[in-house]
Amino acid sequence: MIKAIFFDIDGTLVSFRTHTVPESTRKALKQLHEQGVKLFIATGRPKLLINNLDDLEFDGYITLNGAHCFTADYHDIYKGSIPPNDIEQLVSYCKNHDYPFVFVHDNEWFITHVNADVEEISRLIAIPVPPVRPIEEALQTDILQTMGYFKAEADEEIFRQVLPHCEPMRWHPLFADIIARGNSKSRGIDEVIAYYGLRLEETMAFGDGGNDIPMLKHAGIGVAMGNASPEIQAAADYVTTSVDDDGILNALRHFKILA
Repeated sequence: MIKAIFFDIDGTLVSFRTHTVPESTRKALKQLHEQGVKLFIATGRPKLLINNLDDLEFDGYITLNGAHCFTADYHDIYKGSIPPNDIEQLVSYCKNHDYPFVFVHDNEWFITHVNADVEEISRLIAIPVPPVRPIEEALQTDILQTMGYFKAEADEEIFRQVLPHCEPMRWHPLFADIIARGNSKSRGIDEVIAYYGLRLEETMAFGDGGNDIPMLKHAGIGVAMGNASPEIQAAADYVTTSVDDDGILNALRHFKILA
């Protein structure tokens, strides 16, 4: 019996086309709550950017790809910061490389500089461009996640030489969410269900991006959206229709979680 469901936001709950939650999904989530199913967000977004879910209610949040998990009333369940040594090496690296980086700590964020890639991603997921600040500010606090605007060809150099204790969660070719190694949406699920006294086989997860693969493989039932790439669909137990074609409702009906 499914007692907890984890939802990615962009491309899963929220349409890339309309930047809204489909009405069929809104009604399905309301009915799930009425049936006593616990609902959780599992996103790469930080807490300050969960701004596109309107009045939908959730029991808790996995944010920053598992690096920060908390309850609906903002009680921390888990935090996993990037090691300070890695941040120091990244600051040195950026003095000779022109990649923009975003740094997130608690409820604040900033970016080193802005280019066309930053602007394109901002438009895609309808988020503001972070304030521009000197990269040295990253040395002054715990960093929960950084986002680097570089393509996959640079991954080997960056994650072998600069950020050896980190790993990328890439869902778009122009940039990568970067978190401490060992953090992931699947780690977030484990932290959340331990807190609420749930079992893994009682969980279900919905996602559409590369950063969703760990949780789709890990949850009791992993559902990929129809708008996901073949790689993400292959990681899931079931592929539903797209976010714009009632994908969440159709999967819940398929598994008879909703009538």
